[in-house]
Amino acid sequence: MATTMPQKVEVEESAEQKLWRAVIASTVEEWVSGPLRKKREAEQFLFEDNHDYRTVCYSAGINPDSFRRKLERIRSRHVSVAPAIAA
Repeated sequence: MATTMPQKVEVEESAEQKLWRAVIASTVEEWVSGPLRKKREAEQFLFEDNHDYRTVCYSAGINPDSFRRKLERIRSRHVSVAPAIAA
């Protein structure tokens, strides 16, 4: 009786994908907790730049539209919390 074990399929990230994921992670980190100038630059890239943003996401193996929607949800939560903190 032959038994088959489910095989785990792993997608190996290339060194290039790892590099671009690190670029995105660094940009998000700057957007969240960097100095004001870096925050603004990161926000412009993440939310307003379409060409370079898409290129970087695709190079990292990330769907740019899905990722931006997730970032927008984070941003909307942050904006809605800010007035409550100020009060």
